[in-house]
Amino acid sequence: MSRTKQAVILAAGNGTRLASVSGKLPKPLVDFKGKPILEHVLLAAQEAGVEEFAIVVGYRGDLIKSHFARDARFNITWVENSDYHKANGVSLLKARRLINGPFLLLMSDHLFQPQTAASLLKQPIQDDEVILAVDEKLDSIFDMDDATKVCRMGDYIIDIGKQIRCYDAIDTGMFLCSPVLFGWLQASKTGDNCSLSDGMRQMAQRRKLRAFDIGEAMWQDVDSPATLAYAQGLFGCPPSCFDGEKVVASV
Repeated sequence: MSRTKQAVILAAGNGTRLASVSGKLPKPLVDFKGKPILEHVLLAAQEAGVEEFAIVVGYRGDLIKSHFARDARFNITWVENSDYHKANGVSLLKARRLINGPFLLLMSDHLFQPQTAASLLKQPIQDDEVILAVDEKLDSIFDMDDATKVCRMGDYIIDIGKQIRCYDAIDTGMFLCSPVLFGWLQASKTGDNCSLSDGMRQMAQRRKLRAFDIGEAMWQDVDSPATLAYAQGLFGCPPSCFDGEKVVASV
C-alpha cells in the first residue's frame, strides 16, 4: 500500500471546448449538481483518504483560488502555471517541489467515485513506476475519438495516446505516481513543452507504467457541453437537476 495522503490536481487549462456553457469561468468552476466540478474532485479524493492537495492553476486561477479561499474543508497549496497554454506535463512539473513521496494525480475535470481512488491508493508501488487507472469497458466510453487509449501486455501498459490503433483500455486520468515521473517528463520535453502522455509513453517503453483496472466503476472526463450532459445522466442526474447533492457519493 502506498500510504500516500497527497494529491496533485491539474486545473490550469483554459477549457475552450466547454466555453459555450462556462462563459468566462475557468472549467474547474463550471457547475455540476450545484457545486463546481473541482469541488466534486476534492470531495471524492478526500473521501478516498487524501489529506493534502497541490492544485496547479493557470487560466483564471485567481477565480479558482478565490472560490476556495474560505473553504476550511480542504488543505490546499496553490501552484501557479503561467505557461498554461502549453501541454499538461508542464503543469505537473510546476508542482515538483511540493512532492516528496508517492502521490495521487488527478485532473480537475474528471468525475470519479471515491472507492476508485481508494482502491488505487491501496496498490503497492515501486519507487521507479507509475500506476494508471484504466477502464476496460470500451463500449461505455462516450467520446472514443477524444479518449486517451492504452495498450497493455499483462499488467503493463506498452503504449498510450489518443491516436494509437491497438488498444484495449482507456486512460481515466487518475494515476498513482512515484516522484520518478518528474524525471521522465523532463526527459520527454520538446523545447519547453511536454504532455503527460509523452512521459508515460517513455515509461511504458521501459515497462515502468502499470495498469489498474477500475472494473465496473464509473468516471467521466467533462470537457465539452456534450460530456457535461452525459455525466449528469451517468451520475444519476438529468441535465436540469441541480439539487446540491454530492455526485461522487450518490453512486
